[in-house]
Amino acid sequence: MSTEFTGFLALLRREILRFVRRPKNTFLPPFITNVLYFSVFGVILGERIDTIIGVPYILFILPGLVVLGAISNAFENTSFNIFHGRWNRYIEEVLTSPLPYRTMVGAYVLAAAIRGAIVGTLIALIGAFFTSVGVVRPFYLVAFGAVITLLFAALGVIAGLWADDFDDLTMLNQFILRPLVFFGGVFYSLNELPATLQQVSLLNPMIYMVNGIRFGFLGVSEVDPNISLAVLSGLTIAVVALDVALFRRGYGLAN
Repeated sequence: MSTEFTGFLALLRREILRFVRRPKNTFLPPFITNVLYFSVFGVILGERIDTIIGVPYILFILPGLVVLGAISNAFENTSFNIFHGRWNRYIEEVLTSPLPYRTMVGAYVLAAAIRGAIVGTLIALIGAFFTSVGVVRPFYLVAFGAVITLLFAALGVIAGLWADDFDDLTMLNQFILRPLVFFGGVFYSLNELPATLQQVSLLNPMIYMVNGIRFGFLGVSEVDPNISLAVLSGLTIAVVALDVALFRRGYGLAN
């Protein structure tokens, strides 16, 4: 086993243990929040809305809630851990190691993506208590799940390097990320919007992520899943490459 691979596994293990050892902070909040979402929006409101694009409302919202939980946790994991490491200066231990920058970034991003995937799976299991959940297109579900968690884990690296304080991270997650998801077709169909708003909505990348996961679960999508997956995959590769370039430059790492 090479030194680089050993170092990658050690850093990956450390980052995974960070959230595994704090289940009350990592897994309990999305559990409670999504029980409320499914109870209020899925059960109570769903009885009045009936179906959207031929799908029961509670099933229609499930993929969007999975996306929200998965990307929020993936983003939060890397952004907080990197910023916290900068703040307390222990990230210097990683930077002075013989690991290549791509290996450092890979460990941070993969650990955060694993956290996002676990939370997304947890939300899907919660949904299964409220309705019958199936997986019609497993390849697309796994592919979109991997791509979107890796993408937002990589975006979290940029946020962690950019932020000057913890308020910056909270602002990004609460006032930018979550609104984009809620306006990304989680609770409504694009067909219900006026033509102009439909075109504007297509500028929101969350539309493609939510519909991609929805296609995996239900086999229905309002946008082409193949094009969405290709574009999101390319974007993920580009953002990870940017992360490596920022680490190489020392952006945000030198105090």
